Amino acid sequence: MKLQPHPDSLEMTVTCAVITVSDTRNPETDKSGQLIQQLLLTANHVIADYIIIKDEPAQIQQQIEILGKNVNLDALIFNGGTGIAPRDTTYDAIAKLLEKTLPGFGELFRFLSYQEIGSRAIASRAVAGIYQNKIIFSLPGSSNAVRLGMEKLILPELVHLVKQVTE
Repeated sequence: MKLQPHPDSLEMTVTCAVITVSDTRNPETDKSGQLIQQLLLTANHVIADYIIIKDEPAQIQQQIEILGKNVNLDALIFNGGTGIAPRDTTYDAIAKLLEKTLPGFGELFRFLSYQEIGSRAIASRAVAGIYQNKIIFSLPGSSNAVRLGMEKLILPELVHLVKQVTE
């Protein structure tokens, strides 16, 4: 039996920024960033900004602070840098700025990942929360992880979460 949450009363277009954190990707090779954009557009949301930045904590935090001031943005969706390698600093940079965290996002993401990739899911530091009345999601950089997070967690709840933050 699959549980269905209560339906959102009105359809809503969410304005998003997509941020890829990578030392090597560019707009042509950024398959995960492209996938996030495609899935958002298919769901009738708007991409207001698309950025690729290096996996440097100061750059990540600066970008969040800049985007946080944009009153037209509702959500920031990051991909990349969520593992445990020395260059994976996205989680640490984002977690320090979050005003509220959504622990269920990371927990459910790892649970769903476990069903697909097994115990390697423990190395994921996917995270979500609130900063400056904006929802922030941070996914791993792999396209499979992005598709999983977008289709199973972010897109089904994006409108509801934005409404919760803005009402």
